[in-house]
Amino acid sequence: MVVQYRGKQNGISTTFTIRIIGNNLSKSSSNYQLHLLVGDKQIPTFTTLIHQSLSNCLKEIYLFRKHNKISFEASSEKIISEYVPYDLVLYNYQKNYLFMA
Repeated sequence: MVVQYRGKQNGISTTFTIRIIGNNLSKSSSNYQLHLLVGDKQIPTFTTLIHQSLSNCLKEIYLFRKHNKISFEASSEKIISEYVPYDLVLYNYQKNYLFMA
């Protein structure tokens, strides 16, 4: 699933892309890979790219944004790829982690 947001980094407007790849290991276990891109360039985040839950992925992005003075405009959200319906439901339920105060 790939989601784009407009936003600013250090006062400069740009597009941020979040690429979340869910890997189902079994019926009871999944892990998620996280890529954060600014424009076309992938930027490294603080910890591993693989998380055991989507909420941990989103918290990782939030902490990275906060540390690097990045802001997203929530109203600019655009899903730009095909997705598994379950992933979309899970993302919509947990995306508030991206915009924590």
